[in-house]
Amino acid sequence: MYPYIHLGPATLGTFGIFMAMALLTALYVLQADFRRRQIEADPYAIILWAGLAGIAGARLYHLLESPTEFFADPWPLLFSRTGFAWFGGFLAGFLTLALAGRHYRIPFLTIMDVASPAAALGYGVGRIGCLISGDGDYGIPTSLPWGMSFPNGIVPTTDRVHPTPIYEFLAAVAIFYVLWRLGARGANGQLASGKIFASYLLLSGASRFLVEFIRINPRSFLGMTNAQTVSLLCVVAGGVLLVSLLRRGA
Repeated sequence: MYPYIHLGPATLGTFGIFMAMALLTALYVLQADFRRRQIEADPYAIILWAGLAGIAGARLYHLLESPTEFFADPWPLLFSRTGFAWFGGFLAGFLTLALAGRHYRIPFLTIMDVASPAAALGYGVGRIGCLISGDGDYGIPTSLPWGMSFPNGIVPTTDRVHPTPIYEFLAAVAIFYVLWRLGARGANGQLASGKIFASYLLLSGASRFLVEFIRINPRSFLGMTNAQTVSLLCVVAGGVLLVSLLRRGA
């Protein structure tokens, strides 16, 4: 594993490099979706602000998961290169996209539909950064032939464990493919606004919920991890939205 890359006096974190790649990937997808839907908006500004908000939200949510530890010595934790929570990034990015949609006068469900494929694929690329840096997002020990160890990772382990970032990357690519195909129907007016976003919530939530069973995260609520609880809420929200759209004949 390679948590850091040293270029002369500069030290670059591989997680940060892949986070930037994830934002560029999301930008490319969002720009392509705007083009096929003929939406007049600036994808660069939207990705910039949603990305920055997502990073800040992911960091803050992670810190507030252990408030006693954080407030006891906040500054080192606040500026640490590790520790990001998916739900915090999702929530902050979600709110930023809603504001962007309002700014560009794009209906709420439409901007969420357009952003969903970009978010799915960008998330998958970001997970490769977790794998290469060995930041502790791996799973429980396994005897499967593709098990990996992370002796030089940010959170090292010599055990052969489930490479869950790879699982999530593959799931993200599959989810992106489904959403992108649905987006083609949405661009042609054959799919009601909101169905792609509902599908994103259902598929991404289910994917994260399932992978958490073999992650090393601590259990908290009803034997579930925090991420698993949030993922279940995403599935419920996606289901409610989809049923609501179907009942309206959309």
